[in-house]
Amino acid sequence: MSKKFTPTPHDSVFKQFLSEKETAQDFFDIWLPDEIKALCDFDSLKVESGSFIHSDMKNYQSDILYSVNTQQEKGYIYLLIEHQSTPDKLMAWRLMRYSMAAMQKHLEAGHKKLPLVFPILFYCGKKSPHPYSTDWLDCFSGRDIAEKIYTKPFKLVDVTTLEDDEIMKHKRMALLELVQKHIRRRDMTELMNEIVTLLSYNYYTDNQVITMFNYLIQEGNAQKPMEFITEIAKQSEKHEGALMTIAQALRQEGKQEGYQLGKNDGVQEGKLEGEKQASMKIARQLLEKGVERDIVKLSTGLTDTEMSNLFKD
Repeated sequence: MSKKFTPTPHDSVFKQFLSEKETAQDFFDIWLPDEIKALCDFDSLKVESGSFIHSDMKNYQSDILYSVNTQQEKGYIYLLIEHQSTPDKLMAWRLMRYSMAAMQKHLEAGHKKLPLVFPILFYCGKKSPHPYSTDWLDCFSGRDIAEKIYTKPFKLVDVTTLEDDEIMKHKRMALLELVQKHIRRRDMTELMNEIVTLLSYNYYTDNQVITMFNYLIQEGNAQKPMEFITEIAKQSEKHEGALMTIAQALRQEGKQEGYQLGKNDGVQEGKLEGEKQASMKIARQLLEKGVERDIVKLSTGLTDTEMSNLFKD
């Protein structure tokens, strides 16, 4: 019976050999495609520190990551050994994961573009030949649609280019798209008629409406937010109560006072304090009306500590 002096002998011998630069150069000279070799300056080849193998796979696989200068900029060649006696059907996906991890490490080092990563699977299992595809798209149950998704530009929904008339036809997405299209560019009072129309369709829950109008208060540029919300509330029977809760809080304290302090006295601290008090007032009233805590926190921008202190004397 043979005795294993190391827990992963295949791993150890592979790393010992491939950690030597000259050995690695020979390996790449044999196994890299010509078009990849043509990009590489092998005099700059070096082993990178760190591993991208998940902890629960440590006993089964070993990875060595090399960096090499290319004609464009610093790039990576990624080499992985897989030495299981039973090969892994999803190994191609794991190679993709490791490649992305190397790309992320490259970005974290301060680079602005992704590097090329060329994964290689070195197989020495009992079953021969290696029985599974090394094309990661074959790991999907529907390869055809996966190939269409991941080999073409991703879908872009750019609301800044959509016509308002088109947005108004987008049913339950219309309010979100309309507001986020204009939130940085227009006085929200100019959209009052469209907003009232969309609310009349009864597409939205009170939580959605409350979140949206708190967003309008915080990020929008309505000159008179309290009057704006009050007018919409009068024309939106279903959501009148939720909207009036926000309007009343604005009327009573905080937001208007904070803006006035900042305007008349030039006191930025007064503005910020007024905004904070308004957010806390709104949050208390929304919680009392049964709005979910996470929704209140998201819509008001309060911290966990501030939320916990809302009802303390």
